Amino acid sequence: MFKKILIANRGEIALRIIRTCKEMGIKTVAVYSTADADSLPVRFADEAVCIGPPASAESYLKISNILSAAEITNADAIHPGYGFLSENAKFSRMCKEHGFKFIGALPEQIEGMGDKATAKATMIAAGVPCVPGSAGILESYEEALKVAEETVYPIMLKATAGGGGKGMRVVWSKEEMKDAWEGTRREAKAAFGNDGMYMEKFIEEPRHIEIQIAGDQYGAFCHLSERDCSIQRRHQKLVEETPSPFMTPALRKKMGESAIKAASAVNYEGVGTVEFLVDKHKNYYFMEMNTRIQVEHTITEEVINYDLVKEQILIAAGVPISGKNYLPKAHAIQCRINAEDPFNNWMPNPGTLTTYHEPGGIGIRLDTHVYGGYTIPPNYDSMISKLIVVAQTRQEAIKKMSRALDEYIVEGVKTTIPFHQRLMKNEQFIKGDYTTKFMEEWDYTKESYG
Repeated sequence: MFKKILIANRGEIALRIIRTCKEMGIKTVAVYSTADADSLPVRFADEAVCIGPPASAESYLKISNILSAAEITNADAIHPGYGFLSENAKFSRMCKEHGFKFIGALPEQIEGMGDKATAKATMIAAGVPCVPGSAGILESYEEALKVAEETVYPIMLKATAGGGGKGMRVVWSKEEMKDAWEGTRREAKAAFGNDGMYMEKFIEEPRHIEIQIAGDQYGAFCHLSERDCSIQRRHQKLVEETPSPFMTPALRKKMGESAIKAASAVNYEGVGTVEFLVDKHKNYYFMEMNTRIQVEHTITEEVINYDLVKEQILIAAGVPISGKNYLPKAHAIQCRINAEDPFNNWMPNPGTLTTYHEPGGIGIRLDTHVYGGYTIPPNYDSMISKLIVVAQTRQEAIKKMSRALDEYIVEGVKTTIPFHQRLMKNEQFIKGDYTTKFMEEWDYTKESYG
């Protein structure tokens, strides 16, 4: 087992990893930018090393600085968390070259699943259902036009190096195709330095449902059931729950089997997710594989009593997994609490927390790195916490979340708490009748709360 792990991340996920390491008797090293000098991960890690100024490119994305910090602290493994370098094949490879175990996927797995066109081809070969569309990267506009006619409109153009909702555009007819093709390529080139495009059938009224997977170093795999991530704004998740209110036992079994096929196809090592789009007829299609821990891993942990960060560390240390699949034994919901103003186009609102009171009680979990008096820097993602509840039924979980949100007091900055309060009162959400289009159709600003 590892003696010391360096956490190449910040915020709540860094503190989350530190907690598990302490419970396992493993020493920890936090790295931080000058903007995060007063953060809780720095305070609670056994050691902390400053790796640069606030800009991510000069700190949390600076591979040489992170490896130097690991060298001088004698760490023997590096946990990347999520975001930043967690799905960077070069970083995974350089960790190995410098004698550190990367607690995550192998470089070839990150590369294979990070390129969406390659990932889709791999899944088709493995017999995993995929959205109809191009077989790979489109070589020309003429080819795109031909594939669109064969696939049948509406279609979606996607950047092969895309992510975070960028480099994606729905095309409803042949007349829109030329402008969409040129515009999406320009956006992809600017955002990712790669204008490679592929095409998929646009799935109407879709649910976004992902399956949690794990694979060890010996070819054993398991799944840990599903999470419904369909409440999104501009492809960014806002709320996640498990089990999905849309799921049936038969669909769960089929999707779980497909997720295992996907993991087997790349001989996956570590913890990850296989993400699917599911249409209203319960047909499901592979979307992508995330080769890292997910922001929403918390709700899976709550319904199956399973520490996924601990499992990541055990797998990286060469401990075999049981190979047993897991099913949810309760219902859990997670709300992402961001320092954003949902009534002003979700503008980020960094600043100092003048008043801060956390909710409590049975079935309440709060993963956060902030505290009263803490100043949220403007340099990073605006998420300040993840509020998680678990109860025996979905209706009980919704009521528990509503109560917890009422108790959660944050002053000094605008947050998304008022939005979530309204969501927990929304009849459509309460019924479980929602798709990824929910946020486009619901004007929450006109609904009162109380």
